[in-house]
Amino acid sequence: MNWTVIIMFLAFVGATLVITYFASKRTNSASDFYTAGGGLTGWQNGLAISGDYLSAASFLGIAGAIALWGFDGFFYSVGYLTAYLVVLYVVAEPLRNLGKYTVADMIAARFELKKVRAFAALSSITIVIFYMLAQLVGAGALIQLLFGIPYSVSVIIVGIMMTIYVLFGGMTATSWVQMIKAVLLMIGTILISILVLIQFNFNIFTMFGEMKNVTAPELEGSFLNPGAQGQSPLNNISLIVALLFGTAGLPHILMRFFTVKDAKTARSSVMWATWIIGIFYILTIFLGFGAAALLTREEIIAANPAGNMAAPLLAERLGGDLLMSFVAAVAFATILAVVAGLVLSGASAFAHDIYGQVIKKGQVTESQQMLAAKIAAFSVSALSIILAIFAQDQNVAFLVSLAFCVAASANLPVIVYTIFWKRFNTQGAITGILTGLAVSLILVILGPNVMNAAGTGFIAMDPIFPLSNPALISVPAGFIGAFLGTFLGKPESYDKYREVKVKSVTGISTAEVNH
Repeated sequence: MNWTVIIMFLAFVGATLVITYFASKRTNSASDFYTAGGGLTGWQNGLAISGDYLSAASFLGIAGAIALWGFDGFFYSVGYLTAYLVVLYVVAEPLRNLGKYTVADMIAARFELKKVRAFAALSSITIVIFYMLAQLVGAGALIQLLFGIPYSVSVIIVGIMMTIYVLFGGMTATSWVQMIKAVLLMIGTILISILVLIQFNFNIFTMFGEMKNVTAPELEGSFLNPGAQGQSPLNNISLIVALLFGTAGLPHILMRFFTVKDAKTARSSVMWATWIIGIFYILTIFLGFGAAALLTREEIIAANPAGNMAAPLLAERLGGDLLMSFVAAVAFATILAVVAGLVLSGASAFAHDIYGQVIKKGQVTESQQMLAAKIAAFSVSALSIILAIFAQDQNVAFLVSLAFCVAASANLPVIVYTIFWKRFNTQGAITGILTGLAVSLILVILGPNVMNAAGTGFIAMDPIFPLSNPALISVPAGFIGAFLGTFLGKPESYDKYREVKVKSVTGISTAEVNH
């Protein structure tokens, strides 16, 4: 057991627990718990968004995917980064102006029927659990590598810690943990990138020249070209569709726009986040291809079959135990920060939307809502831990891409139509959410990652649906479902649309204007 690693881990865990302790003293209301009272500045929220978005999939999964599959792994970096343009230009300001705590709040600003809110909350909880799986798989692999603790025990330890952060600190603690983690992650990534470049005399062409030494027979001649994984072009296009449109439907990312005071600050947050995230994803080139050049494929796969430990192994090769300990602590911080945000968004979807608005019809006290949120946080954590124990051999970047697929299929069509389509109605909203959710989940189950005759999936038989990520089918299905549901349902008054249109742009309701 490595004492450098232990000290780094304990130092970070201690620091985050101190943050949680002080944050708990400032968490006295539902607004404090869900949105930190809306008091974050643009740069603070931008850092926190970066900390929320740069997950284990980014740091561990993408580095591993590039190290094992070359250009095919870099698809994830391209998709995750460009997705923020959709958030910036389509979603950020209207969401902040229309919502209060959750995505369902924003949709309910136009459709007051409780069913719409319930289905939107159900979609959010499904996305959260998919995303949580990826983080816990990454955490389990990391702690197993460093401490020799069994994978299942590692997952349980992380699950307990993240639940503590959320139960006691709420969004305030989560935000500060995410900000600190974003800074540490950028420091670690820049440091490793510089050390990789030193190995090649700061010549990126020399580094790529080393890629010819990747000796796996199945990669011969294709490591720097699309198709190294043997995936069809349609499969890669489907993946990009999920990544490009999924961010604008992720509940834990969208929830961050409610932690600022107004739409202008929300836009500023996205600008800060885009720069930080953009720099990070450019640097994944050095993490992934550096690992491919300086480590053997066998080393990477031996540590974790999906390649999730490539970045920590690269750090150990370049900087010994000290750098590996720092990188491992940063990766652990990454997972805890993201998972805390996910638990919080899942808990808010249940406590605020399902319990507070649907079951109690808005007649709920602050203390009742916070108790429901804490029970929901515990439940979401427990379910995710159980599922993560069975998903050990899945690449975390891939698992996150499934969450993006569900978000783009179920949430995004309804968000876009709510803001921009005058004819859109309650039936269209319900149909869109259910169609996107059902099609994406069914096709994932029928696809090659769940059904696999080689035994690497959950069901040992040939897949019925050929694409690993079904976004190419499920995203259009969500938009078409919402479109058809609108025309099959009863026409509704356009008064609500006019109010939403004014408020989404200005933040001022028509009632305030008339007054």
